[in-house]
Amino acid sequence: MELYDNYKKAVVGSGKPGATEDFVAKVMATVCERVLMQVQQPFVFQSTHKLILEPYNYYLFGQRYIRGLVDFDKSRLGHAERFATIQEQLDRGENVVLLANHQTEADPAVFALLLEAQFPRLATDVIYVAGDRVVTDPVCVPFSMGRNLFCVHSKKHLDDVPELRADKAAMNRRTLKDMQAALNRGGQLLWIAPSGGRDRTISPENGETVPDAFDPAAVELMRALTTRAKPVGHLYPFAMYSYKVMPPPTSIEKTIGEQRVVNHAGVGISVGPELDVDSLLAAVPADDKAARQAALSSAAFDGVTTEYTALWHAVHAAPEDVAPEYTQPWKAEPARPLVDYL
Repeated sequence: MELYDNYKKAVVGSGKPGATEDFVAKVMATVCERVLMQVQQPFVFQSTHKLILEPYNYYLFGQRYIRGLVDFDKSRLGHAERFATIQEQLDRGENVVLLANHQTEADPAVFALLLEAQFPRLATDVIYVAGDRVVTDPVCVPFSMGRNLFCVHSKKHLDDVPELRADKAAMNRRTLKDMQAALNRGGQLLWIAPSGGRDRTISPENGETVPDAFDPAAVELMRALTTRAKPVGHLYPFAMYSYKVMPPPTSIEKTIGEQRVVNHAGVGISVGPELDVDSLLAAVPADDKAARQAALSSAAFDGVTTEYTALWHAVHAAPEDVAPEYTQPWKAEPARPLVDYL
């Protein structure tokens, strides 16, 4: 009921066309229905999960829910030309890994909503490297069922239940094998948060989170996997801004069942210049493994923080003050009322 009331306040209060109590009731009814199904008969994710579109379309289910929370008038897509390059690389059978910060549970839907108008295949074909909570929390699971996933257990939660540690480690090994096989086929787009979870570092300037430091081992793993694959691989720093839509708890919670606060707000995504991995590593001694990992991770993180800072300002600035590389491609077509998405 708390989530229902919160969602109603955010959506109806937005004043968007079709943002009615009837829309809220129907959307939240589907959420309740799908969560109840998880309580009664939990869905078990395998190492690799392909989005489920039938007999129930879980992708549209997630898009519809988050669409009601996104203020598209304030939202921004950064550097569309780089997304176009990424699509071209994928079309050639090459692999692309987005090394991203991670702000909220809404990030996959935000990613897809901001890309669907100009880059629809990127919106649907991306594979997210997903941690424990999004495949075990009954409230998260229905949304996760609508995304392509490589399921892993992050370091932060590997020892939550000591007796399950061995099983979790075994699943991680299976997932890595699946990831390598997919990259060997080529044409794969992966999204991973090398920090290992949602951002928790609070900016003293605005009280919102900023990107958390990357785990050098996670960045190195992506480099190694893409390098081993026969198709060419590309690593890009990727910035997500979605904080206000669904602020996470201020601390990492071990138990399932966190309070969820939602708001109607602007969001944004932006991709930085591709990392020149060879040049970065050429400046580090070949026998210093730790230094090489740190150099690559630092470059990726610096790229994300640079893009994140610019993206944040683009979302919050007056329209006349937004740099031209931060666009709104969804405005190419007339906006549809929310009820059209029911």
